[in-house]
Formats: sequence, structure tokens, C-alpha cells
Amino acid sequence: MPFKSLDELRAACLDLHSGSDAAANAVAHRQDTLTKPQGSLGRLETVAAWLARWQGRDIPKLDRVKVFVFAGNHGVTAQGVSAFPSEVTVQMVANFAGGGAAINQLARIAGAELDVIPLDLDRPTGDFTQEPAMEDEVFLAAVSAGYDAISKELDLVCFGEMGIGNTTPAAAISTALFGGGAERWTGRGTGLDDAGLVRKIVAIEAGLKRHAMALADPLKIAAALGGRELAAILGATLAARHLGVPVLLDGFVCTAAAAPLAGLHPAGLAHTMAAHVSAESGHRRLLEALGLPPLLDLGMRLGEGSGACLAINIVRSALECHARMASFAEAGVSEK
Repeated sequence: MPFKSLDELRAACLDLHSGSDAAANAVAHRQDTLTKPQGSLGRLETVAAWLARWQGRDIPKLDRVKVFVFAGNHGVTAQGVSAFPSEVTVQMVANFAGGGAAINQLARIAGAELDVIPLDLDRPTGDFTQEPAMEDEVFLAAVSAGYDAISKELDLVCFGEMGIGNTTPAAAISTALFGGGAERWTGRGTGLDDAGLVRKIVAIEAGLKRHAMALADPLKIAAALGGRELAAILGATLAARHLGVPVLLDGFVCTAAAAPLAGLHPAGLAHTMAAHVSAESGHRRLLEALGLPPLLDLGMRLGEGSGACLAINIVRSALECHARMASFAEAGVSEK
């Protein structure tokens, strides 16, 4: 296990390189020589520079792209915070294995490998209204599982999740990190009615009150209020930074899972991009708080890494334009 204590994990979260200025500058220079008005490809140009910075290559590559879906179950569902029962998590993991979920189709068409990692689905986390969701040892094991999943030969990774009830810990973490009250961050998840939404807000407020002593520390917030799949996404995001692999974050849960890294280091999520903004209440606010403008806004709220997987196609388009367009000199086109 990479991390045997919170202090060890915290030190790793603070030891972050800033990427390659030289590679990013080389991309910016090349973009200005290509057969187009300067800046006319908009964010496609910045996406290419982002890839270069974190891969450390003047001409990035996307030969090996992988989508990781981490799955976990949550004790807080005992508070009636989800429209679906917890057994759906296991059933959906089986659906992923059978190729029947949306993420299977989106990963295939984006040219990405798919890796689904279930995390102790037969042992839900603690109900955070009554106890910590995870004691330190459980939390560190989940973070380490995510960290170990990432390898340096990957060119781009997408993170997604599956876990009935997990918009509740996501909203709780967001509230704890950024304030404003639980109601500001809490949405209907998979389709809660009004009474269910009230139960969800009450549960989050109860968790925040019970774990008030942990709220000054982003890692303790993630352990007390989170879930195994959220902790694994945190670990995977950290590993990607250490290994120089750029990251596409999916929706609300995925973004909230990675957010403690930004709470520990002001540039902790610089190697990530928000693939999309979901329809789940709170996600747009969270992206604004983190300074992560989304690439897409399609009204999605599925999870599974689905929005991140769609954004792979945008990243591929950015790279193709950067690597394959002719310069003015090569094409014999007059510059202004």
C-alpha cells in the first residue's frame, strides 16, 4: 500500500511538479505558425498545450487512453438519500462487465480502454451521520487502490464512478470544503422526490455536525464524509500528477472526490480538465470554486465517466489539429 498514514499521503499531495513549461510553450509557438488566424481554434489550442505540459512532449500523443470507473457502496443510504437500493451498484458493475452500460459504448467509440474497479462492495462505508464513513486505514487502502491503478505509460486518463447514494458524500465534501450550507450543494441524484431531497440535506447537515472537528483538514473530510470510490479517485488523480498523465474529470461525484487535492495544494488539479458540467445541482458551483471551466455542457447526470469519455473526442481533435495541420510556410499560404 503506497500510503500508510495520513501524514504520508499529505506529504505526497504537497509534492507536485508543475509540468513542462518548455513543452507548453512549444505548442503555443507552433499554434501561431499554423494555417489559421492566431487563436481561432479557441480552447482546442489550450487543450493541446495542456496535454503537452503534463506529458512533457512538444507533440503529445494519445496512443493509450484509459477510463477508470471505481465502484463503492455507502452506509448513508440508510437515511433514505437515494431513489435506488444499494444492490444496484453490484448489478451495474456486472452490466459494465457485460458491455451493456453507456460507458462501454462511449469508451469504445472514443478508442479508450475501460477498467472497472469495485471496492469492497459487500462492505458499505459507515453511515456518516452516525460514524466516520471510513476510518483512516480503510480510507488509505482505498486511496492506495486508486493510486496503484495508474501507470506511467498512459497518455490520458478519465475517471468515473458507480455507487448508489454517492452524490450525498459528494455534496457533503463540497459543503465541508467550500461552505455555503448543504442545501447549496445538494441535488436530486438519481431522481429523488421532494421528501427525499429534504432527507438528503438533513443527512449531510448531520454528518457535518458530527464530524465538525475534521472539517479543517481536506483529507479528514474525505475520510469522514466520503466513500471508497471517491477516495480511489483522489488517489488516482494524485498518481496521475506524479506520473505526468493528464486527467479528464467526469461529473459532480468525480470532481468532489478530487477536490481535496486542491484544498491541500493551490495547483493540485492543474493537470486535470473538467470534461463537462453535469445537470446535478452543485457541479457548476464546484467547478467555479475550483477554477475548472467545463469542455461540454450536455445536461448529463449519469456518472460512470460518461461525460469524461465524450470529451476524449475533443482532446483527440485538438491533438490532430496541432500535430497534422500545415504551417503557413509548408502550405505556401501568405501570412497577414
